[in-house]
Amino acid sequence: MNEASQEKDRIRKMMVERRMALSPDEVKQASLAVAERVRALPEWKNAYSVLLYWPIKNEIDTRPLLAELWERGAMALLPRCRPDQPGFMDICACTSEDDLIEGSFNIMEPAPCCLTSEDSGEPFVPDLVLVPAVAFDARGYRLGFGGGYYDRLMARPEMDDTVTLGLCYEFQRIESFPMNAWDAPVQGVCTERELKWFR
Repeated sequence: MNEASQEKDRIRKMMVERRMALSPDEVKQASLAVAERVRALPEWKNAYSVLLYWPIKNEIDTRPLLAELWERGAMALLPRCRPDQPGFMDICACTSEDDLIEGSFNIMEPAPCCLTSEDSGEPFVPDLVLVPAVAFDARGYRLGFGGGYYDRLMARPEMDDTVTLGLCYEFQRIESFPMNAWDAPVQGVCTERELKWFR
């Protein structure tokens, strides 16, 4: 393992440990604050389709936002990992929590019966993507768990006009970390304290 990889692993370990140490009330209060900032955005209010994530390991909780999309009849999209292709995931439409099952990495994801882009005959192109991370740097670059799932997803040509917004706690924003050539920044990062755009 090279020096850059070791540094990334060190940051991942530190950030996940700090996040896991949060109390349920701290997670709830920060998640509510983030959700309020997201709800105030025109990009949220005007979105027809939004790709979210199902929270794990004390990530900012997107489930209230997911429920709001279902209530207003917007297209709610969640990723589903391909079991036979590590690093790749499909975008799936779901209409309620009943559509979800426990999938890869013990994360709730759309069941096989849910439509993917391939099933529909044309790509699902979200107006907005809410992106999880272990950390974001000062320019909006993302540090994930190292599988490359979101890097590949956001590099798809159909995502060129999609607004990408990272969600995290304020302590997950750090100055910098080692980069790879294929890394691409999100357009904004929203925490419990502020929302910052980089675009």
